[in-house]
Amino acid sequence: MKEYIPPKLPLNLELNASIYNLIISASRKLAELNGLSKSMPNPDILINALILQEAKDSSEIENIITTHDELFLSQIDESRLTQAAKEVKDYENALKKGYELLKKEGLLRNAHILEIQKRLERNNAGFRKQSGTMLKNRTTGEIKHIPPQNPNDILELMENLERYINDDTLDELDFLVKMAIIHYQFESIHPFYDGNGRTGRIINILYLVYKGLLDLPILYLSAYIVKNKVEYYSLLQKVRDKGAILEWIEYILKGVEQTAIKTIETITTIENMMNNVSDILQNKTNFYSKDFVELLFSHPYTKIDFLIKKLGISRQSASKYLKICENLGVLECIKIGRNHYYINRELLRLFRKGMF
Repeated sequence: MKEYIPPKLPLNLELNASIYNLIISASRKLAELNGLSKSMPNPDILINALILQEAKDSSEIENIITTHDELFLSQIDESRLTQAAKEVKDYENALKKGYELLKKEGLLRNAHILEIQKRLERNNAGFRKQSGTMLKNRTTGEIKHIPPQNPNDILELMENLERYINDDTLDELDFLVKMAIIHYQFESIHPFYDGNGRTGRIINILYLVYKGLLDLPILYLSAYIVKNKVEYYSLLQKVRDKGAILEWIEYILKGVEQTAIKTIETITTIENMMNNVSDILQNKTNFYSKDFVELLFSHPYTKIDFLIKKLGISRQSASKYLKICENLGVLECIKIGRNHYYINRELLRLFRKGMF
């Protein structure tokens, strides 16, 4: 098999009626999701909850497997951080850093992509400088794709991709279509020794925020890709082998629409849960506060020290509040080692259920 060097962007495409219909339906659901996200009193609740779910799903595509319990427990107790949970948290940190850089500079540059990959892999290797990288079928060992091998080709293609991301005059395609093209192009260039898949999926959401389709980074395709993993890799390769870019674009547009629908359902469920807990605390306790409820929904696991740090209350008050919540059925207390943890079971059950 020879190396595959993707053509530079923009591409000369003629979209069909099916794609135009998918653009309309996906855009509508994305706009609905964006509007709903603005109704949340504290956007950090969505960002924290959904980014961590995305980090788990995106890492699972790369066979980095952790449980929700391990992941959420490690959020409030680093001593409980497993190796897999550590890699998922690296993904979360990389995504948040990319979002921060995008908002600060108003561009999505190669420097940002390098910073994202650096945080994912905890190294500073940068773009590939040596040949030998190839993608194999994990089961059979068959070589499926040999990306560009020459460092100059990689650099030239990444510079071209950077221009395409940031210069909207290069073509007049819808931003959702462009996101699909950008993702395909990045994965085909495969510019890093490792972390290409996860970096590429972070670029997806940052591009949607960059182009104003979302205000917050809350739509993630990884759960959709996990569900349709075979088709994902098959269609990527079909573009390289047969130029079937329209099939790939349709796949991504369907993913955007379906994921937007599921994310709307998730946000609505979280809002209903928060309202229910607020009603319970307002009617049955004398310590209700908006900040307290929001904290319970920012992290499914919590503990006394976490409340002390986040809310600035005394240990006695934190212990009292958590115990009352346990008695009211709002939280469940479990003991691991010497520590007591309080779990928002309804929220945890929602995330265990998964997006699809």
